[in-house]
Amino acid sequence: MTHRTEFINGLHALADYLDTNPAVPVPEFRTDVLVHAHGTDAAAFAEVERVAALLGVPVSDDTARGGHYKAIRTFGPVEYRCIAIPVAVMAVHRAGQSYAESVVPDTEAA
Repeated sequence: MTHRTEFINGLHALADYLDTNPAVPVPEFRTDVLVHAHGTDAAAFAEVERVAALLGVPVSDDTARGGHYKAIRTFGPVEYRCIAIPVAVMAVHRAGQSYAESVVPDTEAA
């Protein structure tokens, strides 16, 4: 069985389970299926463009503002997102996260 087949079967199983178990909550707002495009910026952007064509949607390019390159198609409250995070944007993120363990919030009441 392929990864794709397993994923689709899992989505069907989840939908069937939620349908037959109405007491189980579902997300109140949108939820998404997120697919990351990997490789060099050029390769990842090309993958997003390929997926956008398959989905029949335009590419959204927020890279000039430090954002992502993405294709999104909405199915009711569920969004399918294919995104590419530029190497420079990821580097900035990792740099900021490198301090994460050094910052400890004051938990004592003032």
